[in-house]
Amino acid sequence: MGLMDKLRGELVDIIEWLDDSRSTLAWRFPRYNNEIKNGAELIVREGQRAVFVYRGQLADSFMPGAYQLTTENLPILGTLQGWKHGFNSPFRSEVYFINTRPVTDLRWGTPQPITVRDPDFGMVQVRANGLCVVSIDEVDIFLREVIGTDSEVQADEISELLRRVISTAFSDMVLETGLGAIDLQGKQVELSGKLREYVQEKVDDEYGLGIDDITMNISLPDEITQAMTRGVAKGVETGGYVRNIGDINAYQQVASADAMQAAAANPGGGGGASDAMGLGLGLAMANQMAGQFGGQMGGQPAAAAPPPLPGAQSFHVDVGGQQAGPYTVPQLQQAAGQGQITGQTLVWSAGMAGWTPAAQVPALQALFAAPPPLPSAQTPPPVPSQPPAPPTPPPSDGDDEG
Repeated sequence: MGLMDKLRGELVDIIEWLDDSRSTLAWRFPRYNNEIKNGAELIVREGQRAVFVYRGQLADSFMPGAYQLTTENLPILGTLQGWKHGFNSPFRSEVYFINTRPVTDLRWGTPQPITVRDPDFGMVQVRANGLCVVSIDEVDIFLREVIGTDSEVQADEISELLRRVISTAFSDMVLETGLGAIDLQGKQVELSGKLREYVQEKVDDEYGLGIDDITMNISLPDEITQAMTRGVAKGVETGGYVRNIGDINAYQQVASADAMQAAAANPGGGGGASDAMGLGLGLAMANQMAGQFGGQMGGQPAAAAPPPLPGAQSFHVDVGGQQAGPYTVPQLQQAAGQGQITGQTLVWSAGMAGWTPAAQVPALQALFAAPPPLPSAQTPPPVPSQPPAPPTPPPSDGDDEG
């Protein structure tokens, strides 16, 4: 190898970045110990910016285009290196290429649920997730705060940083708006723009990043989603009265009562006394919830259910080996009429010696009495009997007495 070939190998005459991936945000040109020669060609492609750094100080930067490196287009670098009358010899400088295209597939999500005060359900924990579109806006800040001395920066290296920033900003935004959980979900589009502003304030001057867009999906607990679907977010209808729910535990009790009533309505769901008393248990659950909800009807407190009449007999019922009740005779009559208890269902009331089939209890026998058969339509009505014939007068003998 001749002397000129060796010198050419130690000088850099073309500076460019050929990587077209969107995952690399910054890349340092591998100059190693080579020097950049006077008049070298710099090629900056669309979506890139080239920055010269000399001894840790940001010098000249170049937008997309092709450049011949001379004193005229390296004024800052010439000042830093003391080129009083220009340079005619190779020089040393680090060259960074910055990817200015937006990164569109950065996913974010709240690592922990955010507690929100809701006017209908009390304290509710919500989560959020979505996509963030980020780009490098301030090259000098990004170079100083993020790149440092790294030879390259990948998008994954800032994704975790942005996730923490977005989660914190989401929590601050929710607390500031004061909206309930349902209102938050109903205003996701509007709040996405507000969240973008919150995040932008935290990353522009600190990291030189720009937040082009943020999408947001707020998810509610399953119990509230079911309540909204069933239309009982504001109240639950029980026995003709509309009662406010107030908290999520109340809704869970309503769901439990509905499930028990549904099981009672399914005669093939297991049979026996357990299915037979499903409706009665559902009514008992509804009465219990009515006392807990403290609901209102027409702005006034709902009246409590009246106690049984004095002297009215009530019965406990065997439900799958567990005692339930007491239930009044009208309640048991309704359950018997719907086939939910049978004459074999064991019952007990005060004064009884022990558990007895319902059909053997005198007070309940009428509930299971079979009606008489209908008269047959083919049987003719009975024919009324004929009246007896009048007595025949005795015959005359012709002898008349004077």
